[in-house]
Amino acid sequence: MNILVTGGAGYIGSHIVKTLGERGFNIVVYDNLSKGHRDAVLYGKTIIADLANAQLLDTIVGDFKPDAVMHFAAFIEVGESVKDPIKYYWNNVANTINLMHVLSNHGVNRFIFSSSAAVYGNPLKVPIPETEPIKPINPYGQSKAIIEDILYDMSAMSDFRFVSLRYFNAAGADPSRRIGERHDPESHLIPLILKTAQGKQKCLTIYGSDYPTPDGTCIRDYIHVNDLAEAHLLALDHLLDNGKSDIFNCGYGHGYSVQNVVEVAKKVTGTDFAVQVKDRRPGDSPVLVADSSKLKQILRWKPNYDDVEYIVRTAWEWEKLQK
Repeated sequence: MNILVTGGAGYIGSHIVKTLGERGFNIVVYDNLSKGHRDAVLYGKTIIADLANAQLLDTIVGDFKPDAVMHFAAFIEVGESVKDPIKYYWNNVANTINLMHVLSNHGVNRFIFSSSAAVYGNPLKVPIPETEPIKPINPYGQSKAIIEDILYDMSAMSDFRFVSLRYFNAAGADPSRRIGERHDPESHLIPLILKTAQGKQKCLTIYGSDYPTPDGTCIRDYIHVNDLAEAHLLALDHLLDNGKSDIFNCGYGHGYSVQNVVEVAKKVTGTDFAVQVKDRRPGDSPVLVADSSKLKQILRWKPNYDDVEYIVRTAWEWEKLQK
């Protein structure tokens, strides 16, 4: 099977590419490397290009003839999306429409979308089921919600079928230590904690300690990136078996506060690092925890790494290799 992976040089995309490669799929990675790393692509062919280049994209799709597409190429920073919404709508929405137009022209009708728990905003029910109202509170979440609407419209008018996977907090690294989480600048909690433990930054900043949670810090559902990768393979199997279009939450069903994760990281690293508290950031939800029962029931997903200490430990083993 031929699989086109957009954004396959990024953190999550590269882990999915590794999983696809190990299962014997023929892969083309399409990535502009604005956020990704070419050395993170362990399988397949890499094409360095932007989704805004519709002409080149059309040529690649026409030549490669993918049986399915996995779409990860997007900006992902909530705070940045609040400050610069047009950047997010241009890249996450307009460029995805470019991709969808090309795929439609070539009759490519299986699509797996990298969505987000950010589509829920401040949910009324926790853990959050897929039936929870879609009310994003930041442009990043809104950009994902817009694409889901487009996918539903495409699915309704043709044989196009999709699976949208709403990620909660992907974390950790492949146990092989060949790939892991690298952002520049880094903005995700666990890598920032580990960089502080290493002395690469003087202090860890926590944004907000007055949320309506037991210790006042935000609560998130951290899912190991390899369990997330397995969900993508199951979604692909679902579409290849003529399964219907659907949406699934990807999380473990329980959360940890920022303070919880800090304490776990201090245990894993054996380091007592400095922490400072600043005001809340705009666009952050107090609690995001998945109800992933649908993923388990329909796609038969069985997580293997549901242990926050293991997640932090794999991230730590990766982080120690970074200069």
